[in-house]
Amino acid sequence: MKRVAVVMGSDSDLMTVKPAIATLKKLGIPCEVRIISAHRTPVEAAAFSSTARENGFGAIIAAAGKAAHLAGAMAANTTLPVIGIPIKSSTLDGLDALLATVQMPSGMPVATVAIDGAQNAALLAAQMLSIEDEEIALKLADMRAEMTKKVLEKDAKLQADLDKILAE
Repeated sequence: MKRVAVVMGSDSDLMTVKPAIATLKKLGIPCEVRIISAHRTPVEAAAFSSTARENGFGAIIAAAGKAAHLAGAMAANTTLPVIGIPIKSSTLDGLDALLATVQMPSGMPVATVAIDGAQNAALLAAQMLSIEDEEIALKLADMRAEMTKKVLEKDAKLQADLDKILAE
């Protein structure tokens, strides 16, 4: 099974990417978690991403705030799918990171999730891997079915309690 790299620009990003790691583990997808900075360790960033495929990775999730060049730096050195998580870490509430992550030049695609959208980054990586891995596809289908069940249960509770709620 292919692994997913979860790379963050700083240790301060760990709590934001934690849902991605937890989601990958829940789906049984092995991941490697690293701190690699596009600006402070550019040689290491290039080395990691340029060898990611041969090292057994199927996708890279890159999380960064502010200038948020990590996903782009990773994409520049690999043909693997790169998923960027813009992190809310500045006075601009993550808008700077979102724009830096999503506005890539032609030829260097980076799939971008919502600001602090770590769980969706992991799910997107899992969907990419599921193209060739039926086991992951089945786990994703089970996860969706569980989400559906929970929403329907909440709706049933609302319907049962609505008159009482409106009378308050």
